[in-house]
Amino acid sequence: MTGPEHLNVDVAVFGGGVAGLWLLAKLRKLGFNAVLLEADALGAGQTLYAQGIIHGGIKYALTGKLSDSSKAVAQMPGLWRECLQGKGEIDLSTVQILSPYQYLGSTKSLTSKMAGFFASKVMTSRTTEVNGNERPQVFQHTDFYGQVYRLQEAIIDTASLVRALAEPHIQAIFKFNWRQTTFDLNDRERIHLSVDQDDRKIAAKILVLTAGKGNADILSRLARKAPPMQLRPLRQVIMRGNLPDMLYAHCMGASVNPRITITGHRDAQGDIVWYLGGQLAEDGVNRSVSGQIEHAKKEIAELLPWLDLSGVQWAVLDIDRAEAKQPGGKRPEGVYTDYHDRVITGWPTKMVLAPKLAEDIVALLKKHNVLPSGANSLPNWPHPDYAVLPWQQESKWSTL
Repeated sequence: MTGPEHLNVDVAVFGGGVAGLWLLAKLRKLGFNAVLLEADALGAGQTLYAQGIIHGGIKYALTGKLSDSSKAVAQMPGLWRECLQGKGEIDLSTVQILSPYQYLGSTKSLTSKMAGFFASKVMTSRTTEVNGNERPQVFQHTDFYGQVYRLQEAIIDTASLVRALAEPHIQAIFKFNWRQTTFDLNDRERIHLSVDQDDRKIAAKILVLTAGKGNADILSRLARKAPPMQLRPLRQVIMRGNLPDMLYAHCMGASVNPRITITGHRDAQGDIVWYLGGQLAEDGVNRSVSGQIEHAKKEIAELLPWLDLSGVQWAVLDIDRAEAKQPGGKRPEGVYTDYHDRVITGWPTKMVLAPKLAEDIVALLKKHNVLPSGANSLPNWPHPDYAVLPWQQESKWSTL
């Protein structure tokens, strides 16, 4: 290929969420001539709908033993912490840390207290019981009779994470609509990509699909049915107005699963927003929008009954988690990668596992003899915009 609108690369990465952006940064650091292609906006979809918790596996250990899920993420907080300090494999020192800790608050239910106790014994170095004014303001109320643990799990602003990953490599990130892309696999050396009604063409030694739900669309355009994908939907809730303070906590009930996981953010006007996940969001897909909001009100009233909820505005955020298909639709225990005929498909399962996904993909490249060819000049093609956090879009607040 020659010409100003033609580009030869080692690797073309599809998908501008955390998974794709982390991989691009790692590949370019290793000397690969790699580019990232995004059809919409950077961070759109799962990334900016994430609560931003750098999970360390604690919520998967509440039964008193380490599950495969908790083992998969146990090392992630340390790796992320180094990167957030500018000392890791990727410099994330510009990322906004919303809170250095996530808290776990239990009710006076014995089962809930025991879940917290077992979690603290299993992961002693990552949990500390806190009392008095060390607790978040909400849990300092005289009507709170439970326990509070501080977890070594930071919460970050996902919009600033996307920018921190993208900005150093923006010249290699292009707006490229794969929904209108023709893939030519006849050349055994490179896969050729061209966009309908567009003179831009790319030839890549290998394609890497990290586009979340978009992976299925791209595989379909490649006339492939594997690897199969599953979607596990969530119906999250946001609330704003008359909130006392930011809160970052798993609120426990009688189950070992958090009834609600709350993270604090700010809307476009700078007002406090609580973003509600946990079991509320898992089960919420079986409720109507209005039913989910009513259930969220009931849960908050039961877990934090001293809060004045008058004047609070509520809305629902629906998001699909895209993952490799599992028997019975269960959550995968860790990252997933698949290689077939010069195409790697990957899902990190959780945002915190993006570094692990990148590591596994680099290993696959090495295994299949795709080696770095060094930097190459890049065309001046359009770059995608940055997506806006959903709770900073006023349209999202008009749920009802």
